[in-house]
Amino acid sequence: MLHATTSPSAKRAAFRAALASGGLQRFPGAVNPLTAKLIQRHGFDGVYVSGAVVSAELCLPDIGLTTITEVAGRAQQIARVTDLPTLVDADTGFGEPMNVARTVQLLEDAGAAGLHIEDQVNPKRCGHLDGKEVVDRDTAVRRIAAAVAARRDPDFVVAARTDALAVTGMADAVDRAKAYADAGADLLFAEAMTGPADFERVRAAVDIPILANMTEFGKSELLDTATLESLGINVVIYPVTLLRLAMHAAEDGLRTLAEHGTQRELLDRMQHRRDLYALLDYESYGVFDDDVYNFRL
Repeated sequence: MLHATTSPSAKRAAFRAALASGGLQRFPGAVNPLTAKLIQRHGFDGVYVSGAVVSAELCLPDIGLTTITEVAGRAQQIARVTDLPTLVDADTGFGEPMNVARTVQLLEDAGAAGLHIEDQVNPKRCGHLDGKEVVDRDTAVRRIAAAVAARRDPDFVVAARTDALAVTGMADAVDRAKAYADAGADLLFAEAMTGPADFERVRAAVDIPILANMTEFGKSELLDTATLESLGINVVIYPVTLLRLAMHAAEDGLRTLAEHGTQRELLDRMQHRRDLYALLDYESYGVFDDDVYNFRL
């Protein structure tokens, strides 16, 4: 009720321990706090806050137009309601190394368990689009070093994302992965890997845990969890899956409503009121006020 019962520090420690275990952690992207509750209910290991989703919800393209205030605000709303660790997409850190440092501390304050910083130039773009550019390696290393130095909770996870594969090739991506690990990154996000062979190259190059992005309609083959585990991947994110499902359902529902003038044909495709109230833990609020939950469904 109201807030999750697990503290931010405990969630960070759990995320650290899970990374150290060598197993695969599954982090679907939450569209909002309500979907974060669903992610926990269905037994996943963590919640992801996607920059693409935050941008899309604001009706903006994913090109770095969102602000750290907007991202931290959404991260806080999501982390508040789940006992799972929350990993946040922090784009390029929202500025220079000092801005990166502030981004880390704002997301710590928001209750996040970690974030990732990428090596694209501004304005950045979705990692699965053509035309990306990356900053030089030294600039990217300074971003990661600033993030590591700024955290106050040593369990807060700093992930380094490299987009170099699609821009400068695998050799540079591997070199950057090593440099980011040396700069103190806890987790490597190798973006837009095309398939198992790419992940194998990166896994062989670094000793730190690796994150795989299984986003739909992109450049990466959609690998199942068994395959990812066999490749030595430690975290998999599904960043936009729930948004795409929800928007497709909304499109179909609005089309049906416009054509038929009633939602009767849509009822079997809707979450029932009782299921929503159960997810919200509506009944528990009656402990504080008997007038809140005094009805039958």
